[in-house]
Parts: sequence; structure tokens; C-alpha cells
Amino acid sequence: FSRQNRQESFEQAPMYVAVMTYLGYGIVTLFGYVRDFLRAVGLEKCHVAQERDEQKDFVPLYQDFENFYTRNLYMRVRDNWNRPICSLPGPVFDLMERVSDDYNWTFRLTGRTIHNVINVGSYNYLGFAENNADFLKTVADTTCQFGVGVCSTRQEMGNLSIHEELEKLVANFLGVESSMTFGMGFATNSMNIPALVGKGCLILSDELNHTSLILGARLSGATIRVFKHNNMHSLEKMLREAVCSGQTRTHRPWKKILIIVEGIYSMEGSVVRLPEIIALKKKYKAYLYLDEAHSIGAVGPSGRGVTELFDVDPTDVDVMMGTFTKSFGASGGYIAGKKELVDYLRSHSHSAVYASAMSPPVTEQIIRALKCLMGKDGSTEGIRRIRQLAENSRYFRARLKEMGFIIYGSDDSPVVPILLYMPGKVVAFAREMLDRRIGVVVVGFPATPITEARARFCLSAAHTRDMLNQVLHHLNEVGDRLCLKFSRRKYSSWPDLCEETDFELDS
Repeated sequence: FSRQNRQESFEQAPMYVAVMTYLGYGIVTLFGYVRDFLRAVGLEKCHVAQERDEQKDFVPLYQDFENFYTRNLYMRVRDNWNRPICSLPGPVFDLMERVSDDYNWTFRLTGRTIHNVINVGSYNYLGFAENNADFLKTVADTTCQFGVGVCSTRQEMGNLSIHEELEKLVANFLGVESSMTFGMGFATNSMNIPALVGKGCLILSDELNHTSLILGARLSGATIRVFKHNNMHSLEKMLREAVCSGQTRTHRPWKKILIIVEGIYSMEGSVVRLPEIIALKKKYKAYLYLDEAHSIGAVGPSGRGVTELFDVDPTDVDVMMGTFTKSFGASGGYIAGKKELVDYLRSHSHSAVYASAMSPPVTEQIIRALKCLMGKDGSTEGIRRIRQLAENSRYFRARLKEMGFIIYGSDDSPVVPILLYMPGKVVAFAREMLDRRIGVVVVGFPATPITEARARFCLSAAHTRDMLNQVLHHLNEVGDRLCLKFSRRKYSSWPDLCEETDFELDS
């Protein structure tokens, strides 16, 4: 194992926590059935969308049972999501206060603004979501020159000079031959994977891959097999079987075998075991598709992602994908690699042929951020931000471990999931933190396994040490109040000074 993998943590909760979690969901589900019965007999008002009486003989538009979870569980806690923000979503933001008079079915604004809420939920890893007039001057100038929208695809009348400048810059930054950009990060995966593989091909996908990767794999028509998260034994077993047995019925060799992984997994905070995957890819003559949405700009000494973190050759990755929506404070995504690959996608990718070209101001924002990271703006601001993010990530994680929280992922990852487990505590945690002016993101079933509900913290270079200490102070108090400190491990107050063998290893 490399140093990065040896420091990954996936501690299991005590057995009583799992029992209480299942019990909590069971009680909520039971009350849901009772409330559905009360609605059916008219004792409780039904807020859910339903057909009128004269439509009863038609095929139903709304499936009551399929919406059971939304109707009876999600509606109880809906106030913790979709909160309206009325300021720049930087390290701090302002929220419009809202209340509900009908148990979260509808909301109304009170007219009051909650000011200076610390934002620990956005993917603003390098702090480029900012409104500094000096930094954004080139973006303003580009808007004046090119306008806001292009209103055409790249292949028609929407190919601007700054688009080509950006693509050369991305390829240079990544250390590959060529790249192409897209206006939407989600579509970069979902629309390009079908252009790369199809019927007669095999996709080996990590079980925790993002929905955009899953959708792209399904749309491709290729056979999909899922291997255990970051488990090289599971992956090699599938590769060996695929090479030896071939396609399921005919046993003909697969046209292509494509391994799809992420650099940093957005729900776990874990880092891909890239050197080992590259070794397996070469051994079995497969192709590798690497999604660096959360790792590009966020890890590596100069922000070049997991290839730099592990010091591997970027050309060993066949398809390098990433987004500009996180570390770069913009929107869109890219595919990079060999020139033959990129030229092929320019004419075969639906996202390239049919989607409108990237907005000029957004393009210039990405160029500005890239030049800052590469030092081409004549400053060291980019390297300062990268180092600040790494320092913030390690400090925040170390303090949480000292407090006794169970957290997942690698010490290098700015994505920090705190395990909350029980549905009632998830809701109480989010509301309590907002009362303390800390904006957090909580995630539960079905987005996570039913026993692994969590709060996901995303750190930023824009977070000052005072901000982090304030968040940690409130986390410590809320953790004690709600009994969220489930960890049974003991950590040193100075983990960086410990020997590697002092850490408990997870295989």
C-alpha cells in the first residue's frame, strides 16, 4: 500500500448503532403506513399530488406506493435541503429564512436574512467562487467582448478563440496531448461514455461511482459489472474472468474492457488506488477512465490531481475526465488524453455535437483559475491556495478524530464525511448546526446505505483557521449533545508526528 491508502479510514460503528438505525427507520415507516391509512379514510389531509375522480379509469400518473418514502419520510425533513441562498456562496453566505405552516409541504419566506453562515458544504475547494473585482477583471472584459451566451454548438457557429485557448491550457496542465471541454460536468460523463463503448464491450465500474458515470454506462449498451470499492482483488478477479471467458453467451473476446473509477469519491472522501489499477489495466490490456471531478485542483503538490498525488504518468490513463464546477469555481467539464481520442469524440460525442458551447465568461473564469494554479499570472497565489487546502484538510480531519467522530476517507481528501447513522440524529444535526450559523450538507438513504447516513463537509482554501475552529467548536458541542461520537479508536493530538505504524490499517 502507498502512504495515502494506508491512512484511509472506514471504521465500523458499534453494533448497537446499526440496531438503533434500523429500528429508527422501522418506526418511521410504521408511522408512514398509519398516516397513509388516515389519509385514505379522510382523517388527515392529503397534500400529495393525485388524480381527480374522473381520471380514475386511466393509467395512474402518480404511483402512491412508489412515492411512499418521499411522502412519509423525506417530507418530514425537507427543510434541511434546497435552502435559498441570497449572497455569494463563498466561505460564508447569507440565507433567506423560511418556515412551513403545513409540516414541510410548502414553505414561505419570513423576510429575514440569516447572515454570515459558515459554508462547509460547497465544493469551493480552492476558493475561486469569489467576487474580488481585481481577480475577475479579465472575466468582466471577456463578457464585454464576447457576451454571455454563444447560442450555437462548437461545430457550427459557437467555436470561439477562448474555447481553443482553454483546451490547450487544460492539456498543458494535465500533461497530455489534447483535451476538449463541455458546458456541463454531468453530461461530460453521461454523453461521452456511450461514444467510447457499446454493445460487445465490458465496463468494470467501482460500486461507489457517481450517478453520471452509471447513467453513461447504461446508455452505452455495454455489459456492466461492478467491483467492490477500491478492492483490487475484486477488480482483478473480474478482469481475469473477462479475459478468460469472453462474452457471456458467445464467449467471443470483448471488443473493449473499460475500467471506470473516480479520483476522490464524493460520498466517502476516499482516494482511488491509482498505481495498482494502472498495473492491472496494463496486465489485462484494458482501458482506464478516470473521473477527477473532486480531485483535479484539490490534491497533488500543484493541484494536478491523483496522477500527481501518486506520481504516475498521466499518459497511463486512457481517458482523463474532470469538471470545472468545483476547484475552478465555474461550470462544465473536460475529456483529455491522446489526440486521436479527443478528435474522435469531437465528431462522435452527443455532448460535443448537440450541446451549446460553453459561456464565454465561464470559459475565461476557468482560464483565469488555471493560469493562477500554473503560475502563469505571475503570482504564487495558486500554489498558496493548494497548500492551504491541504493544510485545512489535514487539520480538520485530525481534530475530528481527536473528538471521537467516525469519519471516512483519506487524509489528503478535502471531502470529510462524518457518520451520523440514525435518521433522527441526521435531522437534528442539520437543524442544530444551522441554528449555530454553520451550513452543512446531510445525506441519508437512498443516497447512502441505510446504515451510513452522514454529514459531508467540503473544505476550502478560503476557510481561515478561525472559521475552522469555530466549526469544530460547535461540532464538539453538538456531537456531545446528540451523542454522535461513536469512534472507539484513540488518536494522537499530533498525528503528523506519529510513525505510520501507529495508525490502524484498513485493507
